[in-house]
Amino acid sequence: MTPMMTDNFPLLQRFARLYLSAWLILPSAAFCQEYDWSLGWYGGQYYDSEPAGFINGRANYLNQYMIALTGSKSVWRAQSFPLALELDAMIGQQFGLATLSEIAIAPVLRWGGFPWNRYLQTDLRAGPLGVSYTTTVSPLERGSDGSGSNILNFLMIELAFSLPQHKENEVFMRLHHRCTIYDLLNNYGANGEDFFTLGYREYF
Repeated sequence: MTPMMTDNFPLLQRFARLYLSAWLILPSAAFCQEYDWSLGWYGGQYYDSEPAGFINGRANYLNQYMIALTGSKSVWRAQSFPLALELDAMIGQQFGLATLSEIAIAPVLRWGGFPWNRYLQTDLRAGPLGVSYTTTVSPLERGSDGSGSNILNFLMIELAFSLPQHKENEVFMRLHHRCTIYDLLNNYGANGEDFFTLGYREYF
């Protein structure tokens, strides 16, 4: 080995270590990349119980359907545990027994601390307090005297799934709920509306 090569050998070693370290770190950084925005869609069918009734298996489906566009923006993330706050909005169309449009927005908490996430990334999203507006009052929301309200509380509960290496592509199940918050907003005697939906979103 020539003197010049001998002099440069420690430098080459350091360069090789640096290159190898970067090669090992980059996939991890890409895996941990966080996305702030999302766009997606969902669709589903009306059921005649509150979300608690659906979860307990007490739900009958009616001939009323919804298709919607949805978007979200992350506004806060915890540093030491998998919790985030997002702002979620939707615009949708209902059809079947009644035809009307709906827009809604709600702050949503996202929890992603499930033990099987290395195999299937799973996130629970919940937004109990929001605002929903419909262009007309659905007959499914009217009380016994025919009264109802365009503006009600918007509640959503969602389970979302993605592959750990492609967390930017997510499928989800959502319970979409409009309500009076136990007659806090009005006392017309109607539950509001509930839809069980399936959807897809992309984060960027």
